[in-house]
Amino acid sequence: MDRGNTVRGEICLGREAITPTAIPARGWKDILWRVFWSIPDDRILSTSGGVAFFALLAIFPAIATVVSLYGLFADTGTIRGHLSLLAGVLPGGVLELIGEQVTLIITQDSDALSLAFVVGFLVALWSANSGVAALFDALNVVYGEKEKRSLVRFYSTTFLFTLGMISVVMAAIGAVVVAPIIFTFMGFATPAEQFLAVLRWPVLLVVVCAWLAMIYRYGPSREDTKWRWVTWGSVMAAMLWLGASMLFSWYVANFDSYNKTYGSLGAGVGFMMWIWLSVVIVLLGAALNAEMEHQTATDSTQGAALPLGSRGANMADHVGASHA
Repeated sequence: MDRGNTVRGEICLGREAITPTAIPARGWKDILWRVFWSIPDDRILSTSGGVAFFALLAIFPAIATVVSLYGLFADTGTIRGHLSLLAGVLPGGVLELIGEQVTLIITQDSDALSLAFVVGFLVALWSANSGVAALFDALNVVYGEKEKRSLVRFYSTTFLFTLGMISVVMAAIGAVVVAPIIFTFMGFATPAEQFLAVLRWPVLLVVVCAWLAMIYRYGPSREDTKWRWVTWGSVMAAMLWLGASMLFSWYVANFDSYNKTYGSLGAGVGFMMWIWLSVVIVLLGAALNAEMEHQTATDSTQGAALPLGSRGANMADHVGASHA
């Protein structure tokens, strides 16, 4: 093949793309093909199991923390009613499992709740931080990186992300609990409830997209990528997660196979499966972002443009194989 045909072929594959939107259809074929093969190559399914384990460890201490925090704003007895806001997204068995734990906690006296807040917060913080560390390790695998950060920098980063997740949860509590109380005091209870019911899904989607973009940009041990190269995977993962959660919820509600197979453990197994599925989707979003960077020879890292091989990021330093 002569040089002219080679150059035209490279352009058709998006090797000179400076944004994901500049990658043509042939280039996207390569990207999606490599994303598909990253599932076995990067052990995405098995790696997600490790992250899901630590996430599950953090769930129930986090529930104790949230219930105790909820009591600062409203009667803890009403929290079960607010769990219905998640109906249709979380599987019924998951809501039932969380509801039972909430009932157990709110029957305790106020002193016990205060102690539950302190203990639950510390345990949830440790468990959640372990989960974030496991997620960062999985992102390194997806992006083809080895951990190069010092222990202090690594755990400082995971700790900041853990606190960030707690802040997002607290903000959600504020939106669900504090806002209705304010609107009720002002005499706008019904419109407020209708407004929040309609607004909760797009707001949830935007928050998840933003949080995933932060994780994809700062999680892997590499030079930071430009925001445009993490947006697509974030949006795809957020939408896929919302759709998969609704589909999984419908499956559990209609077929109830987990309870038939595992008996009293069915709700817990379903909960674990939902967390695992969520982590798989997060890593697939990371794989999409990584392979988009892998498709172009243009520098996708932050700062001045550098040549291939000197950018401090494996996916940005090499061009992915073509399957066109």
